Amino acid sequence: MKRTILTFLILTTFAFAYSQVKKDNTLTKKEIRDHWKLLFDGTTTSGWTKGDGSAVIVQPGAWEIENGALVLKKGAKGGDIYTSDEYKDFEFTADFNIESGTNTGIKYLFQKYEQGGNLGCEFQIIDDVLGEDNKLPNHLLGSLYDVLPPIEANKKINQPGEWNSIRILVKGNNVQHFINGLKVLEYTRGSEEYRAGVAKSKFSKVQPLFGTVEKGRFQLQDHHGPVTYKNLKVRPL
Repeated sequence: MKRTILTFLILTTFAFAYSQVKKDNTLTKKEIRDHWKLLFDGTTTSGWTKGDGSAVIVQPGAWEIENGALVLKKGAKGGDIYTSDEYKDFEFTADFNIESGTNTGIKYLFQKYEQGGNLGCEFQIIDDVLGEDNKLPNHLLGSLYDVLPPIEANKKINQPGEWNSIRILVKGNNVQHFINGLKVLEYTRGSEEYRAGVAKSKFSKVQPLFGTVEKGRFQLQDHHGPVTYKNLKVRPL
């Protein structure tokens, strides 16, 4: 009898633990209560468009979906893709997996500027060791690309071929970048430090000041290297 009860308790414990495992591309009850929104459901590209506003067609040689992940393989030409909706203040999370040499990024507050064209603030995603654009501090993983570098001492990164998580928090002019739960960059849009970084960047001639638009879309780049994404989520603040 005691053995039967013990077996029951063990099985119940395992069943409970399994039920608590977070499934990819889903929202927990708490996330639903906190008004999180899935940007990728693991099976379709619903909510994403190409640059011309047309639907994203999932097919070999372009963006693909494999095992619940959004994949851009080596040599693929899927083009940049964008969320249909724009966001102002938000918390954004995503998991990414790159190969050796990959250089890509996720842009936020993507918008058309009066002078400079269509631009967004880029959370740089790159293989810091073998990526082709790894010579400048503000071009490394976690940087605000070409403007501000990450705090290297805070970076705890899993190697290419393994999953890493990022988080972007935008609240007013305050912006924070996180990698695997650790803050690697914080800046204030429009501050003296920020303006100095923009002035030295390729965005120096942009009007209004680069990165100071009120709202914009997210962009997943098709740029120099394979990348895989899952658990893309946003919470408007």
